[in-house]
Amino acid sequence: MHISTLAMVLAGGVGTRLYPLTRDRVKPAVPFGGIYRLIDFVLSNCLNSNIRRVCVLTQYKSLSLERHIRYGWSFLPHTLEEHIQILSPQQRVDSSWYQGTADAVYQNVYSID
Repeated sequence: MHISTLAMVLAGGVGTRLYPLTRDRVKPAVPFGGIYRLIDFVLSNCLNSNIRRVCVLTQYKSLSLERHIRYGWSFLPHTLEEHIQILSPQQRVDSSWYQGTADAVYQNVYSID
């Protein structure tokens, strides 16, 4: 049975309320319980809900988050079209960054295909 659900996860606000934890990283990349990051709760919930196609939309200070996802969540078989893909902002619609969750999805609607 092929499931065609795609999750779009906005993982990147400035994270001012968690400063100084977010001084060098985005909020979803903040460590929790050793090797885990806050994004792991969301990604684990997706996989446990049988959603195995996930796009993570990043924006601010995303290097540590991208590294964590690339090394820690790369076990899904791409041959079965299962993936956790990182989408950095590309300003494809206009010259502004994401103006909120709906705008982030709108600016990345091309990736749904």
